[in-house]
Amino acid sequence: MGRAAVAALLGLSAAAAVTVALTVAAGRSGDRQAAPPAPPVSASAPRAHPKATARALSSSPPVMLEIPRIGVRTTLMTLGKNPDGTLEVPPLDRVDEAGWYRLGPSPGSTGPAVIAGHVDSKKGPGVFFRLGDLRPGDTVRISRKDRTQAIFEVDSLESVPKDRFPTRKVYGMVKFPGLRLITCGGAFDTASGHYRDNVIVYAHLVAGPRPVDRPQGTAASS
Repeated sequence: MGRAAVAALLGLSAAAAVTVALTVAAGRSGDRQAAPPAPPVSASAPRAHPKATARALSSSPPVMLEIPRIGVRTTLMTLGKNPDGTLEVPPLDRVDEAGWYRLGPSPGSTGPAVIAGHVDSKKGPGVFFRLGDLRPGDTVRISRKDRTQAIFEVDSLESVPKDRFPTRKVYGMVKFPGLRLITCGGAFDTASGHYRDNVIVYAHLVAGPRPVDRPQGTAASS
């Protein structure tokens, strides 16, 4: 999620419906000379109630994320919490892969599913380098372990200072299948080695379940 702490996150546990204090943290990735500046973000407030939401799906872990507009196609690792209560992020040697927060809702089920990814590293752009290019109406596709695909539509995106991270808006429980994509953004503070902002994309389910095509010649599992 970049090389810096993302912010203190106070979220609602989908399973226990209790408040859990979280901090998304990442180590510094070192010199970023190889990476160009992250694109700017045109912020807009998320819709409180999506205008057209598909029926929620049963819970199933996500395995693949595709965002056609920005050329993203990535497998998804699972993210939990570190022993100190901070939220895991993808390791810096896997900046081309995003991760799903497994202690929250799965994409397609009721609630805000959260997926995090790095914007860049010292080696170059990360999986969510162009996240700020997304616009309302863009499509996000998530293939799930149960061999179905959940289709989301982007509602809005925003860039916010890390010390004012909208925790409840991102992690607070909603009555529809939602999706939040998070990375770092804004100006890069060379003194601290941190990005100053977070880029957050809000989306909602519009179609699902759809069967995921199996590779040709692959037999169905029994």
